[in-house]
Amino acid sequence: MEWCEQNNVRYVFGLAQNKAVDRLVAEDVAAVSLRWESNPADVVRDYAEVSYAAGSWTAKRRVVARIEATYKGVDTRYVVTNITERGRKWLYETLYCARGQAENLIKRHKGQLASDRTSCRSPLANQMRLVLHTAAYWLMRSVQDDIPVDQPLATGDYCTIRLRLLKIAVRVRETATRVRLAFAANCPDAALFRALVTTALIPKPG
Repeated sequence: MEWCEQNNVRYVFGLAQNKAVDRLVAEDVAAVSLRWESNPADVVRDYAEVSYAAGSWTAKRRVVARIEATYKGVDTRYVVTNITERGRKWLYETLYCARGQAENLIKRHKGQLASDRTSCRSPLANQMRLVLHTAAYWLMRSVQDDIPVDQPLATGDYCTIRLRLLKIAVRVRETATRVRLAFAANCPDAALFRALVTTALIPKPG
């Protein structure tokens, strides 16, 4: 943090929960908990802000707390930042959580599309594997982006989309002018697949 401040670099870092910061936001936590108890909802969320300095810090810094009450209890998360001109909610939800979403996408690339399988002896072969896995990643992104938001698969994992939409059995009938795909009568996602063929799976001009 000191290096960032000395070199004019703006930052948002996660801050581990500790008793000192907990005491500073205790009233805000109690208020969120009371709001949830008064009118139980799935989630009651609010934000608080304090000026805090850990024992190893040379100065106090801006700490934003995300306080969330659910039926499981109250959960509080902290971030520390040197950005002063933006609000608490934007800093946590838009800026800080975007980092988490980027990590989730990397996990999908590595775990659900197996891009960590780079066991060839040749670096060029491993690079080619990564190129193919990245092409598969963009195919899955294109498919998911075109799934209507009211469909469960719109937020599904890539491995689920692959099993439900791509790794399915069809009877292929090829004629001189067209290719017909005959789905099983009980295929649960046949209608969605037919809609996606004309959107995500056909290259767009330009």
